[in-house]
Amino acid sequence: MKFIVSSTALFKQLQTLSGVLNNNNTLPILDHFLFELNQNVLTVTASDLETTLSAKLTVESGDQQNIAVPARLLLDTLKTFPEQPLTFMLTDQNTIEINSNHGKYALAYANAEEFPKTIAINDPFSTSIKGDILATAIGKTIFASGNDDLRPVMSGVFFQFSQNGLNFVATDAHKLVKYERTDLATEQVAEFITPKKPLNLLKSILVGSESDVLIEYNESNAKFSFDDTVLVCRLIDGKYPNYEAVIPKENPNVLTIDRAQFMSSVKRVSIFSNKTTHQIRLKVAGAQLQVSAEDIDYSNKAEERLSCSYQGDDMQIGFNARFLSEMLTNLNSNEVQLEMSLPNRAGILTPLDGLDEGERITMLVMPVMLNN
Repeated sequence: MKFIVSSTALFKQLQTLSGVLNNNNTLPILDHFLFELNQNVLTVTASDLETTLSAKLTVESGDQQNIAVPARLLLDTLKTFPEQPLTFMLTDQNTIEINSNHGKYALAYANAEEFPKTIAINDPFSTSIKGDILATAIGKTIFASGNDDLRPVMSGVFFQFSQNGLNFVATDAHKLVKYERTDLATEQVAEFITPKKPLNLLKSILVGSESDVLIEYNESNAKFSFDDTVLVCRLIDGKYPNYEAVIPKENPNVLTIDRAQFMSSVKRVSIFSNKTTHQIRLKVAGAQLQVSAEDIDYSNKAEERLSCSYQGDDMQIGFNARFLSEMLTNLNSNEVQLEMSLPNRAGILTPLDGLDEGERITMLVMPVMLNN
């Protein structure tokens, strides 16, 4: 086995693939990259059994062979090289030797047969979506998904495809985000829950991408193919909660405010809130919003007044400042709207501008009980 490859091209691909690697693998083979050389195409794969990511690179070679190369050792070596051609070749001592302009390095490799086989997806449904749209859908929702091992269905993003559009939903029972695309549709109706790890990988690779992503899925697995990259992951098993039931329909009290101003105020005032509850109080009357917080244990308190536009009854409502500022951070609009009904019902946050045609974002945040 012998091939020549650009050091930076290889390092860039391996860095992306390294997102799959775990620090504490039960199987030593999972600490390796699988190298599959077929003439002048090198396919490199990383896997943790649940998620498998592979990418193709063009190399100079006429050989055909598969080996498994230690991932960390190879990454640490490659990141120190300036751009140059590297020659990889197998030696008689069961090592793969890398020849550079500076010297040579030998790494012990493992048998490619030990590397787990990529899951085949039988009888898949499929749909296609532009890379940047998928990255946006993931970015707008994934922060709202939960980390509770007892409720695994909430620890991923719910994909809902139909003839009416595509929905992406995430919730942890305290906050919920629904990202809709009415300008895209699929023939078949499909619903599945994708775990966070593969979605974070996709998001980092696909930001700004004009390529189409082919999504193939069945009941247990999903496959995302684009450019020279393929990601296969196991889906989360279970039924997603009926999220539509928790979105309040009647919200007569509507607050419209500058997003950046509101976000800065929430972040500043929350410094003075109780470190356990992170509770802030919103008091709205007329065209004025009062944002306040108090930590009784330490006698810390803060209060700010902002001008806003408001239709509805005067009201006070409490929110967890961390959730509210996280939501405001994940919007890019200039103005946002907060719809409320009662102090014990969820508030609905939506952007008023900065959206594409057919794009809708609904964010729901549960209130916290105010201690008067």
